[in-house]
Amino acid sequence: MLRLSTGAKVILGIIVAAVLAFMYVPLFLVISNSFNAARISSWPIEEFSTDWWGKTFANEPVRAALLNSVLVGLGATAIALVLGTLVAYALQRFDFFGKQAVNLLVVLPIALPGIVTGVALNNTFNQVLEPIGIHVGYFGMIIAHATFCIVMVFNNVFARLRRLSPNVEEASRDLGATPWQTFRLITFPQFRSAFIAGGILAFALSFDEVVVTIFTAPPGVETLPLWIFNQMARPNEASMVNVVATIVIIASFIPVWASQRLSKDID
Repeated sequence: MLRLSTGAKVILGIIVAAVLAFMYVPLFLVISNSFNAARISSWPIEEFSTDWWGKTFANEPVRAALLNSVLVGLGATAIALVLGTLVAYALQRFDFFGKQAVNLLVVLPIALPGIVTGVALNNTFNQVLEPIGIHVGYFGMIIAHATFCIVMVFNNVFARLRRLSPNVEEASRDLGATPWQTFRLITFPQFRSAFIAGGILAFALSFDEVVVTIFTAPPGVETLPLWIFNQMARPNEASMVNVVATIVIIASFIPVWASQRLSKDID
């Protein structure tokens, strides 16, 4: 086991503390300013109030943006769960021509800059599909989010399938089970935790996506991150932005906690 000297431990502790402070102090300022009575965010806070929380919950655009984020996230996650699982299962259980190319193409969207994906999909929707009478509208935004959400599910399921022994599946088939029965009763329960963890991560990734949403959202439609982005140019709305950001910060603990719990089962 590697043993560090006292000096090295102190230096390492200082570095870790500095990194954590750099990450979490700005979040603390956002949360604190959500209770700031002033219209414009400031520090130190002279007077605390919950008025902005009440105004934010009563704000119709905020509620509409939240609903859009949830609907788009659920839709993209549903598509990602189905396609990501099928691709992972095919690549792990079967050999075919172009297998490595398919693997690369599935993972590529998460590596591409969001602006490239957004521009590509925007051009496809507006210059290819609409001229032939296909208007994707709201569903196009869901498809756009699903393109990179698939990777979350694929990576989790594929990694889990690689660690499963096919002997149990072969025994199930030898006993007369159909391929669907084998998958439903034998295979799926073994990677179910990875499946759920991938879905949680996919939803979280979709929920906070901004760049792709800018290029693919129908006119007049805003998700919660897009609403925050648009309001940042209005200083008088900064207090409500802080409230919404605080809600998102608190809500973000749920998928992180759930994915960590499920990862224990995966390991």
